[in-house]
Amino acid sequence: MAWKTLDEMDLNGKVVLTRVDINVPMEGGRVTDATRIERIKPTVDDIIAAGGTPVLLAHFGRPKGQPVPEMSLRHVLPALKEVLGRDVTFIEKPSRDEIDALDQGTVVLVENTRFTPMETDNDPKMAQFLASLGDVFCNDAFSAAHRAHASTEGVAHLLPACAGRLMEAELTALEKALATPSRPVVAVVGGAKVSTKLDLLGNLVRKVDYLVIGGGMANTFLAAEGLDVGKSLCEHDLAETARDILKKADEAGCEIVLPVDAVVAREFQAGADNEVVGVDAVPSDAMILDAGPKSVARVAEVFATAKTLIWNGPLGAFEIEPFDAATNAASKQAAEMTKAGDLISVAGGGDTVAALNKSGAADDFTYISTAGGAFLEWMEGKTLPGVAALG
Repeated sequence: MAWKTLDEMDLNGKVVLTRVDINVPMEGGRVTDATRIERIKPTVDDIIAAGGTPVLLAHFGRPKGQPVPEMSLRHVLPALKEVLGRDVTFIEKPSRDEIDALDQGTVVLVENTRFTPMETDNDPKMAQFLASLGDVFCNDAFSAAHRAHASTEGVAHLLPACAGRLMEAELTALEKALATPSRPVVAVVGGAKVSTKLDLLGNLVRKVDYLVIGGGMANTFLAAEGLDVGKSLCEHDLAETARDILKKADEAGCEIVLPVDAVVAREFQAGADNEVVGVDAVPSDAMILDAGPKSVARVAEVFATAKTLIWNGPLGAFEIEPFDAATNAASKQAAEMTKAGDLISVAGGGDTVAALNKSGAADDFTYISTAGGAFLEWMEGKTLPGVAALG
């Protein structure tokens, strides 16, 4: 898909409407994780260096179209100033005259775009109002690109538009991973439920050479093959769907890698008594909570052949020990291969990022996406409105 970068735009003396994602977690009036703010800094810095004035558009929380004081972007101002290393001017109800009166290069933050229903309705009047505030539109919020909102999609059709540095990095990484990958391509898909990832699995079996399925999802596939998974998390009603995915994978020449052994326990808590059993010998009163050592060894063999890896979801109940072992082992191998220059590794999704951070592997992956829904929809092969509008 053709989309322009900041380097292709004339920003000198221009007001650059910049859609960002600074929807950060807060506790006690303080930002507890500033990662999303840190990721927009290169875009803000480059706009200013090119002579532009960045006007930041963002949402915060889910105010459902109404002004909610606790969801005001004022709360994010201190962390934003600290990360950017610049003063930031907050404007609740902006006008072009007010913005033009500021010194060139001033960073402006506009109040929560979702304080009106016109934002999520993608109301043309709101898109036109936003467009009246700037000369160029820069979308740096890949994480909101699956939403056709006024500040992500509508305004992009009304001004010269481009991708910011974070959006550019996301699109480049995903393009390398799925559109024009080096083969063999391996995808790891884990997590609790098959039902939430049907579109993803259906798309991946046509695009990758190996599909490693882990977590609770794997139990549904094992049950579909006639195995007793005891009290494990399992969507028994999706057995036919799982068999259909296995059939499609076979037709496409994609090998699905399921666990051959498992770590089981009678209770879901840290340090619970556990044992390793074959997936054909799960006790009826036990739960599968992680992939076993033989399964980890098989994943390691598959990884060793790979040139590209896409990862979404853990292989087990990574939140508690010792059921994080399979995820930790696989992620560390992927990190080492990436560091050695043998693998392009792209990962995304909330649980995935948490699991890779926990294992210490995240820093060595080629790219870690902070975009949950948008990352998934891209992997599902769907068109993202916020990206399409930049073309």
